Amino acid sequence: MTAWSGRLRGASPSGTGLGRRSLRVRLVLFVSVTLVAVCAVMALSTVLVQRVYLLGDLDQRVTDAAERSQGGLQRRTGGATDLGFLNERGQPAGTLAARFADGEIIAAEVVTEDGRQRVLTAAQRAALKGIIADGSRHTRDLPGLGTYRLTALGGDGVPVLAGLPMADVQQVIDRLVVVEAAIAAVGLATAACASAVVIRRQLRPLGRVAATAAEVARVPLDRGEVAVLARVAARDTDPGTEAGQVCVVLNQLIDHVESSLAERRRTEERMRRFLADASHELRTPLASIAGYAEYMNGGNRTIAPELAWHRVSAQSARMTGLVEDLLLLARLDEGRPLQRTEVNLATLVAEAVWDAQAAGGEHDWQLALRLDGPVTVVADPSRLHQVVANLLANARVHTPAGTKVTVVVESLETSRCVIRVRDDGPGIPPGLLPSIFERFTRADGSRSRTPGEEGGTGLGLAIAAALTEAHGGRIGVRSEPGLTEFSVTLPTAGRAAVPSSPQL
Repeated sequence: MTAWSGRLRGASPSGTGLGRRSLRVRLVLFVSVTLVAVCAVMALSTVLVQRVYLLGDLDQRVTDAAERSQGGLQRRTGGATDLGFLNERGQPAGTLAARFADGEIIAAEVVTEDGRQRVLTAAQRAALKGIIADGSRHTRDLPGLGTYRLTALGGDGVPVLAGLPMADVQQVIDRLVVVEAAIAAVGLATAACASAVVIRRQLRPLGRVAATAAEVARVPLDRGEVAVLARVAARDTDPGTEAGQVCVVLNQLIDHVESSLAERRRTEERMRRFLADASHELRTPLASIAGYAEYMNGGNRTIAPELAWHRVSAQSARMTGLVEDLLLLARLDEGRPLQRTEVNLATLVAEAVWDAQAAGGEHDWQLALRLDGPVTVVADPSRLHQVVANLLANARVHTPAGTKVTVVVESLETSRCVIRVRDDGPGIPPGLLPSIFERFTRADGSRSRTPGEEGGTGLGLAIAAALTEAHGGRIGVRSEPGLTEFSVTLPTAGRAAVPSSPQL
């Protein structure tokens, strides 16, 4: 978080001071370059198409001029160098005509701006060499006259060469280029400004996302109480836009961080409470052992040594049992596998009920088997027996003498079986039910206890729940005055695998 916070602070999340590599600048540049390329292609295509059209029109006029010149020569009676047809009406200024003889130009004239004829110079005639009377078009630069489009006709008529200047075509093309360049410049400037404004406006949510992320990154999440973290405003969380999707995902991430921190705090609180309870439970037998040892070393013989040693042994056994229970829970938390084998559930539960009846003869113990046939589960026999024994001990210890305890083993239609331990005792207070399977949870203050029984450590139901989950089952409880029922649901052997694993 710290490194990310530094990067965010250096990136100016408010949207100001961004470098040349910012997304906004790159998008504007990309749009501008794209528009320039598109405008250039369109302008070039327009110029080329217009030039082809104008050249086609000019070529047609050149051909018409050559045909008129050829027809004029056929009607005239002049010599081989006669170009008098240029004086005829309809000949535009700049029209050029020439006569051939044995492939050589013997006469060539051009119509001037004032409508007269002017003989071409030797250099100008030299530029016309190589043109044959086959009707093809040629482009030549004539010194002093400019660029001309020329053609020569022969055939059955009098061979003649005619041409028209290309200045008008070039002038139209030049003007078209200037107009298109001006329009493109104005359009590109307008488009660049508009895209810069639009892109800046559309990217504002990303700036607010960066600001929110920077604010969250500055919160010290590794210590102390964490207040409610900042969120991206609802107006920026439109899932129909890419920026809105980023905002939604960031809010989900912040929600996940908050829930993880809250779970961490709950775990830490449970751990502190667990350590405090474990310390208290261990301190009591240790204090008793230390007291009896000091009592015996002091020489005070008001209590027989055998009785003192008996109490020391009892407290040692109690402390050993507590440590073993804590170790079992720790191993289950680590996910260590259980020993798995096929177990007849009815036999296992019956044996547990007989043991409970021997330990608590003042209770009325009942066993009911509601099975279609033998029910086999894949389980660790000793651990599954411990689950049932803990539930029976819980019913025996926390209910008064004479309480009826009914144990039911029932097969279900979903390849599962259930063990129900039901008693008609005073019940569990509703406020205690949500935490009944948590460690060091006791009901001593609300449920009657059999006289002469020592208080439990509050780990029996927690161990039963952990072992049930380790067997792929689930445990539940429901209680009201006069009825308390614990249920353990397990998969049968046909549904559960039998892995080979070391014993827990």
